[in-house]
Amino acid sequence: MRIFCLLILSLISFSSYAQIQNPDFKNMLDSLYQHTVPLISVEEFKKLDQENLYILDTRESKEFNVSHLKQARHVGYFWFDMRRIFDIPKDATVVLYCSVGYRSEKIGEKLLSYGFKKVYNLYGSIFEWVNEGNPVYKSSGVQTSEIHTFNEDWSRWVTKGTKVY
Repeated sequence: MRIFCLLILSLISFSSYAQIQNPDFKNMLDSLYQHTVPLISVEEFKKLDQENLYILDTRESKEFNVSHLKQARHVGYFWFDMRRIFDIPKDATVVLYCSVGYRSEKIGEKLLSYGFKKVYNLYGSIFEWVNEGNPVYKSSGVQTSEIHTFNEDWSRWVTKGTKVY
């Protein structure tokens, strides 16, 4: 019975990731992730309690400056330093994202190794966030349609918004 319940729970979790409209994007994501950090879908993320929630953007500054999720803190990838998150309690809920989830998974691994308990990688990251019609913001707080797609090749995974690279 216990195994049956676990199987049902994993199917329910998997189904929330199956909602991505572009099967090629989903296949790319599923092959890219090492699954070392728990994934959270856009829908699950939107339902999280905002109290004690920290949203970390692991892209580089030029990407973050084009647009990011509201309330996101820029921590970067290449120059990531644990001192940037010294004030985050280790029992807080931390959701990380980048363009598609690769860089955020790597930073998530670091957080888990430092003792953070509730770390999640946003499935599809900011590309899927925008593809589902959710808002992004400039550093000034103004909503924008622009999304930094890293380069022309990666921009094929973004179906909404104004692509910048």
